[in-house]
Amino acid sequence: VNTDEPISPIEYTQILAEKKAEALAHSLSQDVNTKSTLVLGSDTIVDLDGVILEKPTDSQAAMSMLSRLSGNWHKVHTGVAIYHVESTTKMKLVTSFTETAAVKFAPLSEQDIISYVATGEPMDKAGSYGIQGVGGQFVERMEGDYYCVMGLPMHRTSRELSRVISELVK
Repeated sequence: VNTDEPISPIEYTQILAEKKAEALAHSLSQDVNTKSTLVLGSDTIVDLDGVILEKPTDSQAAMSMLSRLSGNWHKVHTGVAIYHVESTTKMKLVTSFTETAAVKFAPLSEQDIISYVATGEPMDKAGSYGIQGVGGQFVERMEGDYYCVMGLPMHRTSRELSRVISELVK
């Protein structure tokens, strides 16, 4: 995301989701065989006191992120965007939103972190952990939607899809 002004982690996440959905919508709009369709994009980040933790670049970065999360509360933001592609000339962002959950990590030992990073699981996860996998054992408490932390807040997404579809078929 390129911006001249600072943006909040929530705005950043929503922009990422919109850009992902827009890229696929644009690609589909170039195909003459594309019928009216909806495109969903999402992205998740970890926010530790306003600092955005995305996917780690290497094992050292993963260990550093996990050390910083150890024993602390953080926020997980998942942005979701839905585009409607009608034809090769018409695509429109119909909704976008960000859901947030708060997560408290248990204190982690250096060996906990080393062993977890050795599994490879953290390498493609925002904040270097997956709540749905081995990393879930580090979560001591959580407030909010579990599926937001997984990467797609199912309840809100289904409500938004239902609303959008209802509006399109009017």
